[in-house]
Amino acid sequence: MKRLIAIGFLITTVNLFPQNMRQNAFSSLFSDQKASSVGDAITIVVIESSQASNNATTTTGRSSSLSLSGKADLGKVNPPTANVSLGTTNDFNGSGSTQTQGMVSTKISALVDSVLPNGNLHIEGSRKITINGEEQTVLIKGIVRPSDIATDNTVFSYNVSEAEIVFKGNGMINSSQSPGWLTKFLHWIF
Repeated sequence: MKRLIAIGFLITTVNLFPQNMRQNAFSSLFSDQKASSVGDAITIVVIESSQASNNATTTTGRSSSLSLSGKADLGKVNPPTANVSLGTTNDFNGSGSTQTQGMVSTKISALVDSVLPNGNLHIEGSRKITINGEEQTVLIKGIVRPSDIATDNTVFSYNVSEAEIVFKGNGMINSSQSPGWLTKFLHWIF
């Protein structure tokens, strides 16, 4: 009878106080602590490299000419000869080339903003660094699959889908690289 009461008590306790494995995963000895719910932190390892090149060459040409010539001989009197010539030429040669190259490498922590119905995590994070009045801000947001999260709770930026990675700068260097107000005004007019 005591065994039956103990089993009944155990079943009642388990049904009244069930445990969610995701909530208790952080205290497990056998699982890694990974971001899985809203508010969890995750580290994004940003390694981005881009390279683009574009070349264009255009050559066009057009020419036309019109010529009129006349000569008359009336015996001993030499009348004047008339020559008329008209010609046009139009040539155009153009070429252009662009080349861009960039490399970014940093780590940034982000928070899980929401969990999508399929289990993917929508993340968003930012980091601001100020050195000698120069301010650098890194913003990141996107969607991460839980299977892409490494055991140390990091994910590479190339595994973030719909990723938006923005680098902003503010300070003296940024100000000196942009044109002045007079130059902006003249570009606006012309």
